[in-house]
Amino acid sequence: MDTNPLDAERARDLRRMKLVALSLLVAAAIVFVAAHLAGGEGWLGYVEAFAEAAMVGALADWFAVTALFRHPLRIPIPHTAIIPKRKDQIGRSLGKFVESNFLTQEVLDERLAGAEIGTKLGTWLAEPANAAKASGALGDVVKGALEVLDDAEVQHGLEGVARRRIRATPAAPLVGKAIDLSVEGGHHQRLLDAVVTGLGNFLEDNRDTFQHRMYEESPWWVPESLDDRVLGKIYDVVGRFLTDVRTDPNHEMRRSVDTRTAVLAERLKHDPEMLAKGEELKDELLDHPEFRAWIESLWLGAKQGMIEAADDPDSELRARAATSLQRLGERLLAEPELRAKVDDWVQRAVGYVVEHYRSEVSDLISSTVERWDGESTARRMELQVGRDLQFIRINGTIVGGLAGLTIHAIVQLL
Repeated sequence: MDTNPLDAERARDLRRMKLVALSLLVAAAIVFVAAHLAGGEGWLGYVEAFAEAAMVGALADWFAVTALFRHPLRIPIPHTAIIPKRKDQIGRSLGKFVESNFLTQEVLDERLAGAEIGTKLGTWLAEPANAAKASGALGDVVKGALEVLDDAEVQHGLEGVARRRIRATPAAPLVGKAIDLSVEGGHHQRLLDAVVTGLGNFLEDNRDTFQHRMYEESPWWVPESLDDRVLGKIYDVVGRFLTDVRTDPNHEMRRSVDTRTAVLAERLKHDPEMLAKGEELKDELLDHPEFRAWIESLWLGAKQGMIEAADDPDSELRARAATSLQRLGERLLAEPELRAKVDDWVQRAVGYVVEHYRSEVSDLISSTVERWDGESTARRMELQVGRDLQFIRINGTIVGGLAGLTIHAIVQLL
């Protein structure tokens, strides 16, 4: 039973005090027998009266204390073993007592008013070592929260949010705006440069392929030398054209691309046909299985990254959290308004919890006591208060003896 070190210590103290109380009873009995055998005359009569009354007082108080926790001498005397028999009622009464006298807004407000939580929190967080500890605790909370989350539910929620946001945003005007921004920054011209350069490299890399194809397509009577001259001329013209486009910022093709790009952007923003086509393509994207797979990979990757960062003491996340918490502590020490806000927030938060959940504490106490068996309940309570109750037995022995002595003296005087 006494597996808890504290309970074991209490049990030892209880046994020690029981032995003291019992020793006084035995001592009183010995004195009584000795005085009675000596005749009980004269001053021995006073000793005998004292010892007799002390035994009565000791036995009466032993009975009273024992009757709280069990049947005295295992005899089922009515109104004994009170705690085992009425443990459920005691549990409910204890819960209501705690709820009514401790978990009240007035008591907590009085306690929190002088607690200066903001100042104490600021002083603690301002120390780098403490900020690092708080960062670690915060990391454990984040890691624990992420690990217990239902991935399927989170992915479903993210998918719903993404779908709603995407459906609420017209696709074609967004693309048109992106094209406008690209034109303003000259990005479309750099894209054209890349296309022209890539086309030139493609033609050069595949010259033999085009030459072989020309031999096959050309009439049999045309000499291959003529085919080579024609292909070379074509390559020369195309190459000079691509070079002109690439080197001349005012080339006609560049102006044509500017004009056509601007027209396309306007159509995307205002043409009903383009608007409808954009929404159609957007719906196809949202209904594609790869979209859901992308959301899943996005969440799982982000979750794993956050778990690893929260668990790594040297991660940037933990370092930034520690720095932010330390700065918060410094601000709390330097800014009275912020301290007042923290104190007020804590007071209101605790008040809210007490107001809405204090009955849960009462129910917890009563339900916990109800789950205990009667003997276990009596044992637990005896360990808590039994040592102090032994002083009732000790005092009963002494007070009983003094009362007997007083009565005997009065009788002798009369």
